[in-house]
Amino acid sequence: MSHRIALRMPSGDTRPIIGIADTASDLNPCNSQFTDLVAVLAEAIRAAGGFPVRYPTMSLGEDLMKPSAMLYRNLMAMELEEQARANPLDGVLYLANCDKTTPASLMAAATTDLPSLLLMGGARRAPLFRGRPLGTGTDLWRALDDRRAGLLDDDQWTELERTLGCAGGGSCNTMGTASTMSLVAEALGMALPGGTGLVAGGTEQRMIAAAAGRRIVELVTNDVRPSAIITQDAIDNAATVIAAAAGSTNAVIHLAAVAGRLGLDASPVRMDRIWRRVPLLVDVEPSGSGLVQDFQAAGGTPTLLRSLAEAGLLQDATLGDGCRTTELQAAPPNDVIRSVARPLGPAPTLAFVRGTLAPDGAVIKVAAASPELLEHTGRAVVFSDYSDMRDRLDDPDLEITVDDVIVVRGVGPVGVPGMPEWGMAPIPRRLAQSGVRDMVRVSDGRMSGTSYGTVVLHVAPEAAAGGVLALVQDGDPIQLSLADRRLDLLIDDDELAARRVAQPPFVSAHTRGWPALYQRHVLQAPEGCDLDFLVPRTADDLAFIPPVVGRS
Repeated sequence: MSHRIALRMPSGDTRPIIGIADTASDLNPCNSQFTDLVAVLAEAIRAAGGFPVRYPTMSLGEDLMKPSAMLYRNLMAMELEEQARANPLDGVLYLANCDKTTPASLMAAATTDLPSLLLMGGARRAPLFRGRPLGTGTDLWRALDDRRAGLLDDDQWTELERTLGCAGGGSCNTMGTASTMSLVAEALGMALPGGTGLVAGGTEQRMIAAAAGRRIVELVTNDVRPSAIITQDAIDNAATVIAAAAGSTNAVIHLAAVAGRLGLDASPVRMDRIWRRVPLLVDVEPSGSGLVQDFQAAGGTPTLLRSLAEAGLLQDATLGDGCRTTELQAAPPNDVIRSVARPLGPAPTLAFVRGTLAPDGAVIKVAAASPELLEHTGRAVVFSDYSDMRDRLDDPDLEITVDDVIVVRGVGPVGVPGMPEWGMAPIPRRLAQSGVRDMVRVSDGRMSGTSYGTVVLHVAPEAAAGGVLALVQDGDPIQLSLADRRLDLLIDDDELAARRVAQPPFVSAHTRGWPALYQRHVLQAPEGCDLDFLVPRTADDLAFIPPVVGRS
């Protein structure tokens, strides 16, 4: 019996109290379907011998939150942690779906170390546009490229907007951050297998919700905690799954944050060693042609894990330590989920590069890049922040060619703050109209997991933290070499030293509130952009301090 059960029930009722952390919100269409699933969860928890208690929590939606839901990921993780600390909960079922709600839930679960499970919310439907299913995110970016190139007129754009409005609730139906983090949750053993790619609010999702309600009571009864589930092997498996699906680069940051809460290693250096062996196995946009519903129909995460396990690329052959009762049983590899012997594309699908421009590293999604640009030297065209980029990118007098390297800086975790998905600058309109569809771009920001292109992201240290990126000037030669895992600014040390002396210090407009606190304490991308005071630095820091029990 847990100390919480013993302390709270004068009636002698020892049913475990299961918290349902509800992220449903009218401001977040990705998570709206949870409103109808809470009753299913509660019924399943009661039937399994538990006592369900639903409580609302922050809901981080990508559609409306500005400048980025990423600014609030750590705040949501803190709220979830403190809810579990302050209330008599024996286990928590986290309702997660939109991009940042999943890592926030995983971070909180890792820190509180109560028996925990995530229920993923599923993907939105794929209405037809121009005769083919519409991939949310990826197909929108493609249509925007066409519009900027003059290939999509106002009537066609209006048709696209109407079609997108028919997709309904749920997360993006491509391999964006939401789907990637759902894969990560399954690979870690923190979500039941088979949920990634389910249609949001459908019958199958109700079935897996009922199973999750039963499972969380089992975890509490058997005292199975996240610290026993999220092991180093599980972290490595998650990194492998991200690569096999050519998942969102955002997941690299989130996995580092989850690992950091437990003192585990998800550094880019470690992940790059893993990625070098893992080819592209999942045929889903943006690196493939299908949607996540196709992935689910082809066997979903269990089939992907089977394919990886058969090739010796997983640390064990189960669906994560948290689901050891579920042995790896799945459909054989197929056209959507390939075998390692018959991949969709070669390894690596992601890579970590470092050099004079990125001393602490940067990340590139190789599978979404143009192969001919992965070894490239070009002249820098620099935009000092997002507004500068928006103001000047389409200026017909801007001196820029297809061989140049677009630099967008000042958009990292400290700089905005919150590290928005501004790293994938559009192709300048003049070049887009001439047929250009990709250029090398370098940024201390992020990009949507549904995006594509030869974009080097998460440059660390960022410009606002004194990184070399702040010193780049128009015309400087920048060299990218995937083969050497290098990103270099080809300027001599004396010149850089002189520029650094002349560089004014970063001054934030934020003097109070969460943005100011965030800027003072946020870590850089290789450490997961967590807050420094939330990350344990010693083994003793891993202990979760329960509240003092007394009168209110």
